[in-house]
Amino acid sequence: MAYAPSSTTSGIHLPDTAQELVKILIAGPFGVGKTTLIDSVSEIRPLHTEERLTEASVHVDDLDGVREKSTTTVAIDFGRLSLPGGIVLYLFGTPGQERFRALWEDISHGALGALVLVDSRRIDASFDMLGLVEESGLPYAVAVNTFPDAPRHHTDEQLRAALDLAPDTPLVTCDARDANSSIDALLALVQHLIDRDPPEHR
Repeated sequence: MAYAPSSTTSGIHLPDTAQELVKILIAGPFGVGKTTLIDSVSEIRPLHTEERLTEASVHVDDLDGVREKSTTTVAIDFGRLSLPGGIVLYLFGTPGQERFRALWEDISHGALGALVLVDSRRIDASFDMLGLVEESGLPYAVAVNTFPDAPRHHTDEQLRAALDLAPDTPLVTCDARDANSSIDALLALVQHLIDRDPPEHR
């Protein structure tokens, strides 16, 4: 499904049609594209807490596969997206490094679900974050961010097996730079949340 935010939701105020406000986490390892995804879909100017990587971080941040990265999120990214039907997503991007793990409990408080981004070039980098999301009990969907040099030969079944996903966990691909592609990934998560907790059961 292709969807782009309408021009009527481009201001800082909530649209008059807003009926349900939903907090969503955008999670994943360092350098997987969380900030980029929020930038691509947010109808308001996104909030970023990025700092430049320094020599001091060389020994604590794993740059394998992301050598070109020069900044890192140190608290949160924040954006907002209004969907048809009066649903408004508040998007909270979480830091991906182990040293920021203590922030997870505060940031995840009140969230209804998480979209976990994965880089197929370094799948093992996603295990810690997937484990953290599962431990929190949050429903989640997985989106494989399609980097230009990422391998294209993995099947969904191979990716599911490598990530040890439950059969009902949504698995999609997306290009975090592209708004429609990123929104489709978020819609997969929203549909998963609805399927788990239909409106008539709330």
